[in-house]
Amino acid sequence: MYKVLIADKLSDEAVRIFSDNGIETVIKNGLDEESLIQALQDCDGLVVRSATKATKKVIESCKKLKIIG
Repeated sequence: MYKVLIADKLSDEAVRIFSDNGIETVIKNGLDEESLIQALQDCDGLVVRSATKATKKVIESCKKLKIIG
């Protein structure tokens, strides 16, 4: 099973799409860069809108991360 961190606010319907497709979701909004890195260590994906920035440091620090959307 894949695990995705949702780092910005999404509608309940959007979150439900992940679970309906067998993807585990973790919802944590308002994380600073270091907290985001820690939260992503066991995640395959990151979902953001505009509040959270996937910086070079975040991407390089998360070896399991496969996709950002």
